[in-house]
Formats: sequence, structure tokens, C-alpha cells
Amino acid sequence: MRAVKAFLFALTLIWAFAAAADVAVPQLTGRVVDRTGTLSGSDVAALSQKLSDFETRKGSQIAVLIVPTTDPETIEQFSIRVAEAWKVGRKKIDDGAILVVAKNDRHLRIEVGYGLEGALTDVTSRRIIDEVITPKFREGDFAGGISAGVDRMMRVIDGEPLPVPSRSVNFGNLGDIGPILPVTLFASLIIGGFLRALLGRLLGSVATGSLIGILALMFLGSAAVALIAGVIGFLLAFIADLFPQSTGSSRGGSWSSGSSGGSWSSGSSSSDSGSFSGGGGSFGGGGASGSW
Repeated sequence: MRAVKAFLFALTLIWAFAAAADVAVPQLTGRVVDRTGTLSGSDVAALSQKLSDFETRKGSQIAVLIVPTTDPETIEQFSIRVAEAWKVGRKKIDDGAILVVAKNDRHLRIEVGYGLEGALTDVTSRRIIDEVITPKFREGDFAGGISAGVDRMMRVIDGEPLPVPSRSVNFGNLGDIGPILPVTLFASLIIGGFLRALLGRLLGSVATGSLIGILALMFLGSAAVALIAGVIGFLLAFIADLFPQSTGSSRGGSWSSGSSGGSWSSGSSSSDSGSFSGGGGSFGGGGASGSW
């Protein structure tokens, strides 16, 4: 019993330390919050005015956040905390979107509110990142990339479809495979075990790899990453039961996500003209991430 209590106490300390180490969500002081000094004053003013005009005309709110890093969190974990804190978009309409850029990490994400997920789908958001924003980022034109990305987001929300993609398959950035490896490993062992028992080793492993590949394609929009994840999922599921099980392992264990149950205040901070604040919109993790 003492050992169990000591273990639980250690886990609590580790969790508390990790939570304290997370990057604080910046206060919502305007439609554009730049914590890196990347954008000039005129860039911020022009972009803020553009977003203000769009909100006046359409009602939807779009915000931009630039931070140096999200470490130790992934940009997905950090951006959803930002969305929950800022509450961009109208309450119950949930028509908000946030473009988050982690400059030193070379990662970015478009976080989409529930009400815009039909227009700014995961695939559409990924295309905006890959085709509009990151090409300019690679040239060092951050102001141009953000402005062009926001323009495209607004036009998509207005109902204009994206141009037809080129015939070549978008293989994305193979570096995106890193963050999903732990998920692939977990899914291969847990889901794979269930499907192998249901369909047999070969068919169950094929089904596991296919499912993992489809999910990777949906969330990352990269055919190469999806293919690699699917192959890894198949192989892990196929060989998982070839290894002897530890006698000390528990079959009745449970798993829970690492998401925090904390809450954040949206803050009625002053904005471009001292009046901007989130409208109470809700987010559910829709959107896409990318890197350059």
C-alpha cells in the first residue's frame, strides 16, 4: 500500500511540474497578438483592420497569435488551450478561427471553431497552410504569409472554394510523422489486439494499418505520412503477439488522455481600439497543423 501511495504521489508531482512548465496563454489584447516582434506596427495595424472589417461584415472572428515556442506542448495542445481561453467567435454560433504560429519551432496551426468546421475543414485548413502560408514563411516573409493565409481563410468562410489542387499528390512534410508515432504505437497495440482477435492476425493487422493510415490522412492531409503510419501500424499489429507477455502486466488497466481539466479566463483585455474580446465561441480541435 505504501508503494502504491508513493507511486501515485510521484505521478501527481510529475503532472504538477509538467502543467507548471506549459507556456502560459497570452492575454487577448487584440485581433493580432505577436509575442515575438516579428510583425511591424504597420503590419499589425493593417491585419487587425482587415480582420475587424471582416467581423463587421460577416460576424465571424479570426485572430492571429505568434509565439516563440509551445514547448513542452505540441502546437495542437497549446492552440486548443488558446482557443478555450480566448473564446473567439460568437457564442452558440462558434464561428471563430485562430492562426497560431510557433516561430522558433517552425510549426503553425489553424484552430477552427465548431461553427466553421463545415467550411474550414481539416483538409482545407491544411491546404491553406501548405499552399498559401508556408511557401512565404520559407522565404522569410512572415507578414506576407500570415496576411495571405488570413485572406484565404476569410474567402473560404465567405463561401469561395479553394482552387483545384494540382494532380500531383500532396505528400506534405515527412517530419510530421514524429508527433503521431506514439499514437500509432498505442493504436497498433490496443486496436490491433482487438481486430486480430476478431479477424485473425493477417486481416486484423491489415485492418489496423488501414484505419491508422486513414486517420493520419484525415488529420494531417499528407499521403506520405498516412502511408508510413499505416505500414507501421500493420507491422506492429502483426508482430505484437509474437512477443512474450510480461507476467506482471495487468489486463484490467485503463488509459486516459493527458488533457488537463483546468480552465482559463478569456479575459476582456483591450484590443486594437480597446474593445475587442472573444465572443464566447467554442472549439473542438478542428483544423490542421503544418511546419516549414
